[in-house]
Amino acid sequence: MTRPFSEFARYLRTETTGGLILLAATAVALLWANSPLRDSYHALRDFRLGPEFLHLNLTLGDWAKDGLLALFFFVAGLELKRELVIGELSRFKQAILPVVAAAGGMVVPALVALSVGWGTPGIERAWAIPVATDIAFALGVLALTASNLPSSARVFLLSLAVVDDLGAIVVIAVVFTTGFDLVAVAVAVAALALYAFLQHRRVRTPWLYVPLALVVWVAVHSAGIHATIAGVALGLLTRVRADEGEAEAPALRLEHRLQPWSAAVAVPLFALFAAGISVSGDALGAVFTTALPLAVLAGLLGGKVVGIFGASWLAVRLKTAEMPRGMGWRDIGALSVLGGVGFTVSLLIAELALPGDTSELAKAAVLIASAVASLLAAVLLLKRSRVHAEAD
Repeated sequence: MTRPFSEFARYLRTETTGGLILLAATAVALLWANSPLRDSYHALRDFRLGPEFLHLNLTLGDWAKDGLLALFFFVAGLELKRELVIGELSRFKQAILPVVAAAGGMVVPALVALSVGWGTPGIERAWAIPVATDIAFALGVLALTASNLPSSARVFLLSLAVVDDLGAIVVIAVVFTTGFDLVAVAVAVAALALYAFLQHRRVRTPWLYVPLALVVWVAVHSAGIHATIAGVALGLLTRVRADEGEAEAPALRLEHRLQPWSAAVAVPLFALFAAGISVSGDALGAVFTTALPLAVLAGLLGGKVVGIFGASWLAVRLKTAEMPRGMGWRDIGALSVLGGVGFTVSLLIAELALPGDTSELAKAAVLIASAVASLLAAVLLLKRSRVHAEAD
């Protein structure tokens, strides 16, 4: 007989459920932050917790952004590694397409933002805001609207978003990091090397891996690098091929165990603390009448589509890459629109790049662009899903 918790975990592993929880958390955050109880929202988000000597005296919002989101990136890294080794991306021409698409989806939005906001104070740093695609929200929208699309569509979007966010994290490290601790970097590299060695030696005990993962996370955070990169690195170092006599490889086992926690706890809590942005009439009006937030909107809603679709088309046309199995250009177009969901890392870059009120305007632009991109992509994906269902 299946235990109730096992059934609950299996239910939470479905991305449709995760997407619904994520959207609900976002709605709660927006309503709470714009209600008479807004002070309690800000007090909770800004409450500090953690040891100062490890540079971990962080707000709850920061713990969600740097800590809980690292769990999501770890699960995403596990899945990406599996696809690269034994899945849809195991051939070079299939694997290179989302990488090229991600590069186009970073460069073109940055250029569009710079063009629209040229001469505006702050644009020399704000150009980076629209370069990121939010993995969690994008996959949630895809799961809710595109059940009949080929599995290769999800793999393409996941790979694109992971590469995209890694690129955005590199931008953060290069452009916005004020201090860089080489000792902490050395500790992180050594701990990652030990993790890879233990995987190679087929060590399975969590009593070694859990403390080691925490050391990697703390070291990466202390180094001044966005801590979510620790999750991706650990995921990519995890073994994905099962040995003879082994029921499932470590990557698959970890994915099954951690995905419910990622979907039901980590990502929704991040959204709860990240999405609480003021959306008053004055703030919304300023978004559409001020050059800098308009640059962010143009980068996410226009630059992303042109960059992702254009780079994909060029790569396939030059025979550098192959189209994902079972997909057509209209599918790529719908996914390119979904790439305009910036949210997570875009909000982070807005906080790092801009001061006070200007940052709030940029974050409001990110939220509006992400909502518009989600709705447009949902319409297009529902249509494409029906087409694929009829074809099947």
